[in-house]
Amino acid sequence: MKKNLFSTSIFLLMLFCLYACGNNNSNKSKQNEDHAIAELKTVFINGDSISYMDIGKGEPVVFVHGTVGDYRVWGAQMDTFAINHRVIAYSRRFAYPNKQIINDSADYSVTPHAKDLAQFIKTLDLEPVHLVGHSFGANISLITALEHPELLRSLTLGEPAVMSLLQNVPDGGKLLNDFVAKVFIPTAEAFNNNNDKKALEIFTGGVLMDSLYFSQAPQQQRDIMLDNILELRAVVSEENIFPPLDCDEIKTLKMPVLLIKGDRSPEVLTVIIDELDSCIDGNELATLPNSSHGLEFENPLEFNKIVLDFINKH
Repeated sequence: MKKNLFSTSIFLLMLFCLYACGNNNSNKSKQNEDHAIAELKTVFINGDSISYMDIGKGEPVVFVHGTVGDYRVWGAQMDTFAINHRVIAYSRRFAYPNKQIINDSADYSVTPHAKDLAQFIKTLDLEPVHLVGHSFGANISLITALEHPELLRSLTLGEPAVMSLLQNVPDGGKLLNDFVAKVFIPTAEAFNNNNDKKALEIFTGGVLMDSLYFSQAPQQQRDIMLDNILELRAVVSEENIFPPLDCDEIKTLKMPVLLIKGDRSPEVLTVIIDELDSCIDGNELATLPNSSHGLEFENPLEFNKIVLDFINKH
C-alpha cells in the first residue's frame, strides 16, 4: 500500500457521464446531419493511436474525460454543444477503444496525458480551443493550460483533484485521510481480491456519495465503466500521479476559467474548488444543483447551460 496519500489518491476522483440531446426544429435537421456523418476516428500522436469523435462546426470545444470513462461519457453534451460549435471528445490513452497495453512499465500519471492532449490539439489544428475537463480530465486540462496557454481560448474545470492545495487548508489532511480510508483503501482491497465489480461499487459510491450508484446505473453506463477498469486497477498502485501545484503557479493562468462543483459532492473536492477559486483572478465559479461529482451526467441540462453560457462569452 502506498503511503503518499496526496499523490496516490488523485486517481480516485474521476468519472464519467452519458447521453442527452435536442433543441428547436430548425437546429434538429443540422444536428441529425452532423450525427449521421459522425464516426469514430483515430489520430497517431506520441507513438500511439488515439480514438476520438468529432462533430459540428464552429469554435472547437474539446472534452477530456476522467478515469473509468472514455469518449462516450460526453454523450449528454455532444449534440447540444455541436449546434453552434465543433465538438471533439477523445479517449485518453489506456481508455476504450484504444489498444495501449497496461503493464508495470507504463506511466499512468497526468504527465503523458497532458502531453497527449497538447499534441492532439496541435495535430488536429484546433487551437485555440475551449477546453472542458472533468475530474482527472480536469487535472490534465489544468496542466495543459499552464504549459501551453496558447492552445486555449477558455478553460472549464469540473472538480479537478488538485490534492496539493489541501496542504494549505485547515484540516485538509484529515479530509483527505478520511476519504482515503472510506474509498481508496476498500477499493484497493477489492482489486486485490479480484473483485472488479465490488471495486467499482466502492469507487463510484465514494465519489458520488451513493453506495447504490453502480448497481442501479443503466447497463450501458456500467459497461463503459467496466470497459475502462484496467486503468483504474493500474492507477491504484501508482505514486506521484499528479505533480503538485501551488497557488502561485495556478495564478499564472491568463485565459478565462470556469470552475464547477456539485452541491452534493464530497467535501474534499469542493474544498479544492474553493481553493482554486481563491487562486485564480477573475474566474467564474458555478455550483451545479442536484449533483455530486458526476456533474455532467447527474444534471446534464444545467451543466450544458452553464458551460455554454461561459463559452459563448469568450
